[in-house]
Amino acid sequence: MTSTPPTKAFASQADLADKKITFEQLSPHCWAYTAEGDPNSGVIIGDKFIMVSDATATPAMAQDLIARIRTISSKPIKYVLLTHYHAVRVLGASAYIAEGATEVIASQGTLELIIERGAQDMQSEMERFPRLFRGADSVPGLTWPTLVIGGGDPVKGEVPGKLTLDLGGVTVQVWHPGPGHTRGDTIAWVAEEKVLFSGDLVEYEAGVYTGDAQLEEWPATLEALRALKAEAIVPGRGEAMKGAANVNKALDYTQRWVETLFRCGKEAAAQGLDLKAAMDHTRKSMDPIFGHVFIYEHCLPFDVSRAYDEASGIKNPRIWTAERDKEMWAALQA
Repeated sequence: MTSTPPTKAFASQADLADKKITFEQLSPHCWAYTAEGDPNSGVIIGDKFIMVSDATATPAMAQDLIARIRTISSKPIKYVLLTHYHAVRVLGASAYIAEGATEVIASQGTLELIIERGAQDMQSEMERFPRLFRGADSVPGLTWPTLVIGGGDPVKGEVPGKLTLDLGGVTVQVWHPGPGHTRGDTIAWVAEEKVLFSGDLVEYEAGVYTGDAQLEEWPATLEALRALKAEAIVPGRGEAMKGAANVNKALDYTQRWVETLFRCGKEAAAQGLDLKAAMDHTRKSMDPIFGHVFIYEHCLPFDVSRAYDEASGIKNPRIWTAERDKEMWAALQA
């Protein structure tokens, strides 16, 4: 059986233009590394040590962030935080280890996801994002945490494990605020400066990828982040947001995407629509609000697939493989 060839370039395979990178200071110790909708990283620079939140896609790509850090500090990059397990976030970690990093931090949920599906995700994302993985030959393999944060699920009223790190003159709190973008999402919070490094739990004016999401719980996790009353946020994608009103704007944007998408998924499942019809149904609500944002057309097919699955009772997201990616894409183009 042959499937109809995709009429539209798969995922981000046609997105080959370099993005403008911004490295900006948000507070005395906190910096944002953003790139016009590409995956962001955060940097916290203490008097003794530096932490990087999200390691970039490859060690080759990480060299640019390291070079920018070195223009403002020669302190050792000791900590690398994996906000979740996705390859575009974690496979650059070995570059920081070469710089002297001794701890790669993740939640228990993220470790479990790396074990369960890290290898498949690595292959899948390399095919989805050829530009971000130009230096893929510099990736030594999967990134494994050396420091794992356990603890309960706060959405269930349990107390989450929390790690407090003193970088010298600045303290960083690291914990899992609840499921959302994945079931293992981890944040960094600098309470004294009210700066939040959210990973892909929060996006702004960029596609919200939900292919591995826990859509039902995500809004409650966003409210837990809102309760921090951050005055600056480094989202997973999109510009760093400064000021409480703008932080809330990013939280509202993400919540609207998640809730609109999941509502459409539930409606499609209730009507017994197939995936292509579910996509058409979802577009009627999503396109007018979000159709203009970066990576929208890449994210939506994966998002609709996950929303339909979760609405149909599949609580643990199915594993994306390079083969499943292409089959889904072809089915939606047919």
